[in-house]
Amino acid sequence: MWYAILCSDAANSLEKRQSARPRHLERLRRLQSEGRLLLAGPHPAIDAEDPGPNGYTGSLIVAEFPSLEAASAWANADPYREAGVYREISVKPFRKVLP
Repeated sequence: MWYAILCSDAANSLEKRQSARPRHLERLRRLQSEGRLLLAGPHPAIDAEDPGPNGYTGSLIVAEFPSLEAASAWANADPYREAGVYREISVKPFRKVLP
């Protein structure tokens, strides 16, 4: 089943995000190579493709896991969580309808 992983960033976490980004992307690329990643990306803090020093407010990942527990465990082991970028993570089942 698909799961939406909704993450909220901690205040002033841009530097931590930049530092942990290579490890974070490596895990996402692994999901992608396994055919289990539907989409992933950050939420800019301002209405701009590149928010610069304004940073981000969080991220959204939609990926396939065997269970809610597996999706939650994967999300909570993310390098952004370990680095203190994410202050909160919510994992919810997701049913893809379109496209």
